[in-house]
Amino acid sequence: MKVEEKIKVVLVSGMSGAGKTHAADWFEDQGYYCIDNMPPALIKSFLELSTFRDSKSARAAFVVDIRSDEFFSGLNDTIDYLKIRDDIEFTILFVEASDVTLIKRYNESRRHHPLTYGKTDKEIIQRERDMLADLKSRANFVVDTTNLKVANFNLEMEKIFGDGDNGKTTFAINVISFGFKYGLPQETDMVFDVRFIPNPYYVSSLKRLTGNNKKVQNYVLKKQVTQDFMHQLRNMISAIAPYYVNEGKNHLNIAFGCTGGQHRSVAVANEMAKLFKEDGYRVTLSHRERKL
Repeated sequence: MKVEEKIKVVLVSGMSGAGKTHAADWFEDQGYYCIDNMPPALIKSFLELSTFRDSKSARAAFVVDIRSDEFFSGLNDTIDYLKIRDDIEFTILFVEASDVTLIKRYNESRRHHPLTYGKTDKEIIQRERDMLADLKSRANFVVDTTNLKVANFNLEMEKIFGDGDNGKTTFAINVISFGFKYGLPQETDMVFDVRFIPNPYYVSSLKRLTGNNKKVQNYVLKKQVTQDFMHQLRNMISAIAPYYVNEGKNHLNIAFGCTGGQHRSVAVANEMAKLFKEDGYRVTLSHRERKL
């Protein structure tokens, strides 16, 4: 079968406490399938899954480290296999930090190092370095996070793995509609109350419909107040999104609420998701209330 575009596969590894979790979060924000602590021998099987290969964005990041007893089992064979595949763009990212930094991070978090149930010290750190030395030598990129804040780390990731579009398409906007009568969404950055828009619920022919219906959409979206609101919001998000990226945030959760979460919030959420996509952002859309 001819493959028009290569599958992007990134193997993320490195020192415990150096930032593998942050790297995985960054890849997930970019639309990668992210799998943590998968035995290397199973990576090939995952890549052969039709549900993955047929997806619109066939990209995967695998976080592998010494937590698994199977870490070294078949690791080199897996790397060799991925490197020779013509249909795979394979990269190894290795993250590290200084001994002092790693010990400090473990002490502050009060977590145990994977190689010990006691105090993390230089001897433990050096043992892990020795175990990972061969993998590090095979890495395409090595990122030292000793002096990197999260925002700076994300910028480094963008330089290495970004698509060269100034970050716009890597920024994700998650849009949700909801009803105030059922409470606020738990995870949201911005909540917009759209109950100022005339309510289709009081139009008999629209009452039993939802904002997914064209008639309701026409009623809600053609109101001048709705048009003004969406125009202002679109401009605001366009203005502030780059600053979120600069601060290390790669996604924004925006919720639109009306009374029952059936008409106005749904119609506005649908339309704003469409507009955000037109502006080049990655967008997810969901309607919280069950009837939808």
